[in-house]
Amino acid sequence: MNNVNLAHSELLELKNLGMASVNILQAIGINTYEDLAEMGPVRAYCKIKSRGIHVSKVMLYALQGALMDVHWNDLPQDLKARLVKEAEHLERGEVAHTLA
Repeated sequence: MNNVNLAHSELLELKNLGMASVNILQAIGINTYEDLAEMGPVRAYCKIKSRGIHVSKVMLYALQGALMDVHWNDLPQDLKARLVKEAEHLERGEVAHTLA
């Protein structure tokens, strides 16, 4: 099994991520859980959007949920709101506080 297949299998094991999401993540340089954790869900989401890839806020929630091993729909509403606010700040080029 080559490294791409190993990375695919690792990312595919994460909650909320299917083959399409994994392919998008790999297009922005995320190949492992550690890559996603290092970049963070907000930066990854904004990088995806900056590439002209159309994704909804569900992708943002799915990335956070993948890191927490929680289905995206089960994330607390206040966390979803903070993620969206942080993404909006980042997309406008503003410095936002990172999630603790």
